[in-house]
Amino acid sequence: MSEHTPKGTTPERTTAPGEASPEELRRTVGASVVGTIAEYYDFFIYGTASALVFNKVFFPEVDPAVGTLAAFSTYAVGFFARPLGGLVWGHIGDRVGRKKALVFTLLLTGLGTFAVGLMPTYDQIGIWAAVILVLVRLIQGFGVGGEQGGAVLLTAEAAPPGKRGMFASFVQLGSPAAYLIPTGLFALLTSLLSEEAFVSWGWRVPFLLSAFVVLIGLFVRMRVNESETFKAAKETQAHQVAPLKLLARDHKREVFGGLFTKFVEAAVFPFYTVFLVSYAKEHGIDDSMVLNAVMIAIACELVAIPLIGRLTDKVGRRPVYLAAAVLNLVLVVPAFKAIESGSMALVVLLLIAGLALGHAGTYAPQASYFPELFPARARYSGVSVVWQFGSMIASGPFTVVATALLIAGDGSYTWVALYVAVLITVSIVALLFMPETAPGKRGGIEYADWGRGETAAPGTETTAPRAESLARN
Repeated sequence: MSEHTPKGTTPERTTAPGEASPEELRRTVGASVVGTIAEYYDFFIYGTASALVFNKVFFPEVDPAVGTLAAFSTYAVGFFARPLGGLVWGHIGDRVGRKKALVFTLLLTGLGTFAVGLMPTYDQIGIWAAVILVLVRLIQGFGVGGEQGGAVLLTAEAAPPGKRGMFASFVQLGSPAAYLIPTGLFALLTSLLSEEAFVSWGWRVPFLLSAFVVLIGLFVRMRVNESETFKAAKETQAHQVAPLKLLARDHKREVFGGLFTKFVEAAVFPFYTVFLVSYAKEHGIDDSMVLNAVMIAIACELVAIPLIGRLTDKVGRRPVYLAAAVLNLVLVVPAFKAIESGSMALVVLLLIAGLALGHAGTYAPQASYFPELFPARARYSGVSVVWQFGSMIASGPFTVVATALLIAGDGSYTWVALYVAVLITVSIVALLFMPETAPGKRGGIEYADWGRGETAAPGTETTAPRAESLARN
């Protein structure tokens, strides 16, 4: 017992009550990663198919460039459904539980993806094929809207504060890994099948395989315990305002600032992995070469993410995030030059720099940075709002706007490069005004109420923000 501890009281614990045991933490990390892979496999498979085949299957009666634009438009629809999903599942996650919300989001997204694999084409039912495709995409987006917020919370809330950046960043492996799997499948199918066979039935295979991916994700996710931090916060729910109301009243800076910092990551991922594939194809460059380069770069990103996550524990979330954002800005024009060169080596090097350093450097910190911005009682909602609204604005229309700018510029990348640069610059400016949240860089003090078993008396909700504000200063 410390000499400063009053007699008869319990000394302060070195491990927070909301912290999981090492075994439980490993299980939570594993389940979050596998579940996120399953959910984002369902979402990203659509983007690859949009770039490669959907213009031929669902929009064959229009000019190929316009067909690609239409296919990307259906891809964008899912992003516009994500904010609604974020609001709904964020509220459920804060009020009912992180785990329950994640199970339902995985089911919704998986069923939508499987349905795409069974869909009739334009040749079979005409324009109704595209209409059904849009409806399915809306369901997918609604489900994914609650995924990432819950997945990172389960891990971040179970991790020790000094290693939260590293452990939470493991969840971020799910997104690039989920992109890697369908990209690899499509690359394999396009190499083994004739173009006629691929357009006829081969493109359906990755969508139908999603049934197995979802089953594995559900099995793993069901074995995870609910967040102890959420359990502690739930005990006082009857005396708290609704999560969204709390955010709107006391956390506007964190919501809008976090949303703007999301832009850079949300924009550069489809830029590197979807748009550049289409750009290569439109310029007569072998798109399989770019797909292979993307897969190599993402494999490198999978290694980089936890290393960068650990770095944020040591030097802070904000410096790492800001440096990576600047790197992405520098790489915009060289990315186009690399594709135009037709050099596999140059494309691989550029994409490794863009994905394994630029994207990973903004993506890894988010898993700990965004949760640390918000108090436990509104954390799922806060993270979901930032994540999904930021993605809707910067990523949702990205491929559509970029393709339209490319067409308007007669194939010149100038306007597209400017568009990407503006989105990245918004994040850079926002980061300059955002706080540092890593406990290790704040003398062990959390930026917001983390929710380690605290209880609140009726009526204290209005005083909590002031207490948090004093702690931040």
